[in-house]
Amino acid sequence: MKLVHIADTHLGLAAFSRLDPDSGMNLREKQIYENFLAAIDVIIREKPDVLVHAGDLFDVVKPKTRAYTTVLDALTRLHDAGIPLVIVTGNHSMTKTRYTTSPLSLLDYYSAEIHAAYKFRYERVEIGDTIFHLIPNMLRVEDYRTAYDRVELASGKNNVLVTHGLATTIKDKRLATVAEHELDSTILSDNFDYIALGHYHNQSQVATRAWYSGSTEYLTYGEIRDTKGGLVVDPGRRTVEHLDLPKTPMYDCGTVACAGRHVHEITEEIIERVEKKRPEKYSLAQVTLDGMSREHGKGIDMKALAGIRENLLDLKIREKARDGDTPVLPQQDIRMIDYLQEFEGFVTKHQLSERQKAFVLLHGREILASAMDEHRGSVE
Repeated sequence: MKLVHIADTHLGLAAFSRLDPDSGMNLREKQIYENFLAAIDVIIREKPDVLVHAGDLFDVVKPKTRAYTTVLDALTRLHDAGIPLVIVTGNHSMTKTRYTTSPLSLLDYYSAEIHAAYKFRYERVEIGDTIFHLIPNMLRVEDYRTAYDRVELASGKNNVLVTHGLATTIKDKRLATVAEHELDSTILSDNFDYIALGHYHNQSQVATRAWYSGSTEYLTYGEIRDTKGGLVVDPGRRTVEHLDLPKTPMYDCGTVACAGRHVHEITEEIIERVEKKRPEKYSLAQVTLDGMSREHGKGIDMKALAGIRENLLDLKIREKARDGDTPVLPQQDIRMIDYLQEFEGFVTKHQLSERQKAFVLLHGREILASAMDEHRGSVE
C-alpha cells in the first residue's frame, strides 16, 4: 500500500486586500484554490493507492461556491486516475451540532470512491491490504476516547489511524482555534502501522508512527519557518517521505538593525533584503526591525516601499520588542488569538467575589465560544 497524506488545505481562506484583476476574487483565496489543484496533479503523478486528507479541507463550515467547485474538480481528477479519497472532518469544517449538515456530506453524492468521516463517530474502511480507522474532529474531547475504544486492529492487514487534533506532546503549539481538542498520547499508539494527523500546520513526527503532514500552504506569518507539503507513506514497510507540493512562497528577509540609523537607510536595507530573495510574483515576505524608537519619527517611508510591494501579495514589517518598552503585539493572524484565554484574563483582573468570578467565567465562556462558532460558520 502506498498512500499520500495531506491535511489543512483550508479552501476558501481569503487574506490581504489585493484582488485578482481578471476575476475580482481575493487573490490569496484564488492562489490557494489553484495551488490545491496543482497539488492534486502532483499527487496523481505519485500514483498512490489512496489519498488521505486528515481534516480542514475547507476553511469554514459553510464553504463558498468556488471552494466546492474546486473540490469537485479535484475529485474528478482523482476519480479519473483511480485514486480513492479517505478524509475526516477537522475543527474548521466541523458543524456545531450533530443535526447540522456537514460540508463533507456533499462528497456522499459524488460517484468516485470517497470515504468521508464527519458524523462524530468512529468509522472503519478497508481498501486493499489496509484498514483505515477514521476519527473525525469531535464535539467534546472525551468523545475521542469513546471513538478510539471502538477500534479493533485487524491482523494480517495494515492499520492506519486518521484523525484531527492536537497531540499532547506538542500542546505548547496550540493554535487557539474553536474546537481545538488535544489527543491523548495513548491514542497515538505504536500498534498502528501509521497515524495520519491533521490540525498542526508544521510537518512533523510526534510519535513513533504518528505524523502531521502540515498544511499545504503558509496560512499565517507565524508559520514562516514551517515545513509544508505532503507525505508519501508505505505503512507496510513503515516508510515516510516528504512530498513537495505547490504553494505560494513566504520569504523571511531577516532582521534589520535600526539603532543609530536614519529611517532612509533602514528603508533602503528593507528593499535590498527583499530584492535579494528574488521573490516570485505575488508571494509573501516578512522583515523584522530591531531597535526602532521614537527617534525614528513616523517610521519607515511606506511610499518608498511601493515598488517592491507591487510585486508581492503582502510584505509584513514587524518590530522586535525592546527591553523596557511596551511589547510589540505578536505578529499573528487575528484568527489565531485565543479569545477565551483573553476573556479569562480580563475577568481575573476585576475585583469580583469567587462566586461572581465563577459565574461570569462559566457563562461568559459559553456565550463567547458560541458567538465565535457562529461567526466562523457564517463567514462566506
